[in-house]
Amino acid sequence: MLADDQAAGFAILLIDLDRFKAINDTMGYASGDALLVAVAKRLRRAVRGADVLARLGGDEFAILLAPPASPETVSAVAGRIVDLLSRPFLLDGRLASVGGSVGITLSAPESDVPGVLLLRQASLAIQHAKQAGRGRFVFFDRAMQDAADERRQLETDLRAALHLGQFEMFYQPQVQLAGDRLTGFEALIRWRHPVRGMVAPDRFIAIAEELRLIGAIGDWVLMTACMEAAGWPNTYSVAINVSAQQFESNTLVESVGRALSASGLAGRRLELEVTETALLRDDLSTMAQLAAVKAMGVQVSLDDFGTGYSSLTQLRAFSFDRVKIDRSFVDDEAVVRAISALCNNLGMLTTVEGIETTQQMNRLRGDGCTDIQGYLLSRPVPANQVIGLIETLDRAVRVPTTLCPAC
Repeated sequence: MLADDQAAGFAILLIDLDRFKAINDTMGYASGDALLVAVAKRLRRAVRGADVLARLGGDEFAILLAPPASPETVSAVAGRIVDLLSRPFLLDGRLASVGGSVGITLSAPESDVPGVLLLRQASLAIQHAKQAGRGRFVFFDRAMQDAADERRQLETDLRAALHLGQFEMFYQPQVQLAGDRLTGFEALIRWRHPVRGMVAPDRFIAIAEELRLIGAIGDWVLMTACMEAAGWPNTYSVAINVSAQQFESNTLVESVGRALSASGLAGRRLELEVTETALLRDDLSTMAQLAAVKAMGVQVSLDDFGTGYSSLTQLRAFSFDRVKIDRSFVDDEAVVRAISALCNNLGMLTTVEGIETTQQMNRLRGDGCTDIQGYLLSRPVPANQVIGLIETLDRAVRVPTTLCPAC
């Protein structure tokens, strides 16, 4: 929260237009320039005579609210700004809706905090305003700086993780319901950080994609998982998630071929899991690459079906071997039954993720689902435990009321 001694200090407000690029793209740069002039006029109406208004560049403005700038005063000004920017603008005879987000930092009268740091704080606040849905104002607080510092350190560590050998592969079993037969494992990457300990993918995969590191990490996963799966009994397959960025680089086919050749793993024992989002990036290129890996005997599945941009067109556009139904639908019997029936008619297998109870498993049998994956069978385990898990599951999955000891 704000300190008491900030009540008589000054404030910096950063304002960022929410849909300025769309105006430039659809109405032209002349209209964009006219919009900036109109925005400046409205911002001037929101502030006092002693305050300073400046355009920093692009569609970003800054306001220095002169003392006294109490939190209440600043909130009132920021609220007026958000309201004024939410009203339509008349540009070349057409109405344009823009909106704006505001990030705010306060400073005590005698503060020696450098101006550049205050601007950085306001910038962090505006990021939070945008993440919260845009069209609002947010005050900077220390937690934002701590989160930004943590993120920056995580990025630094992530850049070095691959070279330092900090990544490991874990594997979660997949079972075919007909006959309760173990068919293979999904490969899941983990990051064993020397200080943070084991870091789950949901904490670093998105960052790796932003840093454009996912291509190199994906190649490592593909090679490592194939090499490790080659040491399993040859009836078991390994499923590997493929990122949209791996398709963008147009090296996926080469990477798959290299991994299969180096490991000696048969193509039929490898399955690539592709998300719906990845298919939208470049349909023609993506489909061509998938067709090429499928020609190697590799299986291809559509992952997280139902959570993104699910479309029957996608199922018709490519002959997927499997559709993975997201865990969020485990208890939605109607959805699972409908997807399973559709896939069955198209000759595709269906795997439901996130199975935790025998009741869920038994119900899915009746819903027409062909395969399951989840904690009921086992949590993901490191590579050196896979053989032992295979031996355990060969016995356990045939007794539905018995959970695997690894759970």
